[in-house]
Amino acid sequence: SARVPKSQILTLPELRANPFQHRICRVFSTSDDGDDSMSFEDFLDMLSVFSDSATSDIKSHYAFRIFDFDDDGTLDRKDLEKLVNCLTGQGEESRLSNAEMEQLIQNILEESDIDKDGTINLSEFQHVVSRSPDFARYRVLQL
Repeated sequence: SARVPKSQILTLPELRANPFQHRICRVFSTSDDGDDSMSFEDFLDMLSVFSDSATSDIKSHYAFRIFDFDDDGTLDRKDLEKLVNCLTGQGEESRLSNAEMEQLIQNILEESDIDKDGTINLSEFQHVVSRSPDFARYRVLQL
């Protein structure tokens, strides 16, 4: 029943530098308190997904959940904007202009939104990932 607090988990060097550190804790935590603390089993699940031996399907499933900031089962424009901001940094010097952000999101949707509903579902995300052999090496899913 012991849980490791989120603040302690975030001290891991691999998570400290990860732009998705808070989302990773949220996705793997089973805490009923909403504090993103982890049980030992939660922690092992996280390490298992980040291990080199995890399959691309497992990695893509959890990457999708990490990128789905509002936890609604789809990546919409707001999720994609948050994703881009996490990857490019929040500073003024690295922030994309509104026009650049809109163009990038439009390009992502054109490439990924197979059913043209304006969002990316898990199946569409996994389809895109399957065409990217380097996906498993991306830092989002590496510890």
